[in-house]
Amino acid sequence: MAEAKNGEPAALPKVLVVLNGKGGVGKTTTVINLAAILAERHRVLMVDADPQGSASWWGQQGHQSMGFDLTQETSPQLLKNLRQARDYELVVVDTPPALGSKELAAVVPAADYVILPTPPAPMDLAALIRTVKSTVEPVGVAYRVLLTLVDPRCIGEAREAQKTLMELGIPACSAFVRAYKAHARSALAGQAINQWRGRGAREATSDYRRVVDELQRDWRT
Repeated sequence: MAEAKNGEPAALPKVLVVLNGKGGVGKTTTVINLAAILAERHRVLMVDADPQGSASWWGQQGHQSMGFDLTQETSPQLLKNLRQARDYELVVVDTPPALGSKELAAVVPAADYVILPTPPAPMDLAALIRTVKSTVEPVGVAYRVLLTLVDPRCIGEAREAQKTLMELGIPACSAFVRAYKAHARSALAGQAINQWRGRGAREATSDYRRVVDELQRDWRT
């Protein structure tokens, strides 16, 4: 068992799970970039629980640390015990885009907080709402929807989607993530967005910083 500096048992880490029942919504991009920005102030373990291993692939492309430790783990038994990772303050988990997966069934009840990334298009929102009702709300875990892949030219669509979710009683982040080529380019370089120095990096990073600030305010209330 890890110990704090005063000899007392180390506090249990907070577990943040990122999920959506469909692919192509910016889920792994969200996991990597949230973990990297949170790691600027916390000891973070990123767990890739998706058998596709997209987050692990991302981490293997670069030649520098993204600031957090990364491990791939799909064992349901181990995923149920994420809070035992006491060398860390936060555990951020990527999940498979399959609502019936054994990995998801194990990790959602272990979460302290769930983020559900989704584009603001009506079809994506409809699928997201089904995921909330079937997978998140029955567990009783705190959660928020995060709008991703938002066209910077169509911010009104994101605002309308946020309004729709709130009217349905589904909490949504005030912050959202705009679609920039910087996200794909940083992934190919094996870097988190806060490390990328190419075009659009500043704007893309600022989006995720706003999300992290909002989450941490939520956690303190």
